[in-house]
Amino acid sequence: MAGNSQRRNRRTSNKKGMQVGSGGNRRKALEGKGPTPPASARKGHKKNRVATAKARHEAKRPAPRRGGPKGTNELVVGRNPVAEALREGVPAKTLYVQQYIDSDERVREAVQLATERGMNLMEAPRPELDRMTNGLNHQGVVLQVPPYDYAHPDDLTAAAFDAGEDPLIVVLDGITDPRNLGAIVRSVSAFGGHGVVVPERRAAGMTAGAWKTSAGTAARTPVARAANMTRVLEAYQKAGLTVVGLAGEGDTELGDVRAFDGPVAIVVGSEGKGLSRLVGETCDLRVRIPMPGGAESLNAGVAAGVVLYEAARQRA
Repeated sequence: MAGNSQRRNRRTSNKKGMQVGSGGNRRKALEGKGPTPPASARKGHKKNRVATAKARHEAKRPAPRRGGPKGTNELVVGRNPVAEALREGVPAKTLYVQQYIDSDERVREAVQLATERGMNLMEAPRPELDRMTNGLNHQGVVLQVPPYDYAHPDDLTAAAFDAGEDPLIVVLDGITDPRNLGAIVRSVSAFGGHGVVVPERRAAGMTAGAWKTSAGTAARTPVARAANMTRVLEAYQKAGLTVVGLAGEGDTELGDVRAFDGPVAIVVGSEGKGLSRLVGETCDLRVRIPMPGGAESLNAGVAAGVVLYEAARQRA
């Protein structure tokens, strides 16, 4: 029985009882929370929303590919076109020169420029060049241009926000002339824009002709491509951009618009039809350019340049 009594009286725990004190909470309260996180990491911040949307989209879409749906190369043929393309910095890959060609100044210039840029120089018999060009009059020189590496529309806004700038983007709704596209790329570069968006189908792409018209600015001004322009504009609106559409029957004159000093996307319609119905309905503003001289409309490239100048003036 004595043994049982000892077991009942034995301490069953070595833990101490409640102690008076703060439990270290006062010390923890005095500690800092560290440096302020960057804007892209702060929930609710505009940059955070853009980064989140971009990450979500990157998880869904496949890796970028060169050259559009078919991924085919473009060929520039003829002595003058080839020399001009190389002179303007078109990103060519290979220069083909006919064997035993009767060389002139243009051929020598093309070979020299290709050599200076480290391009592949290939000598080929005339029948092979005829086959490559489907019988076009190549004059013994053929320039192979790889497919253009398009950006994604979200990349343009993300790059602007990362640089601490308000995006200035031009969206083209059905521009079919590559020269107009090249001229608009040149204007975007000149007036501090962040890129151009073009449709995947029924529209001009970044061909050698567009590169030449851009006068080399296409090398530093990204062009993105999208399957659905309405969705792109809606995504830009969610990212905080004001979508301004150019329309001859617009409700607001260009000089009265005050949205250009913030994040903005400028939509330019096709040469003949203007803005498509769905794209026009998506715009926040429909703006017209006053023309006291009486002309009915402006070339798409000229109209884009006028509006980009006004945007740059307001931002300055």
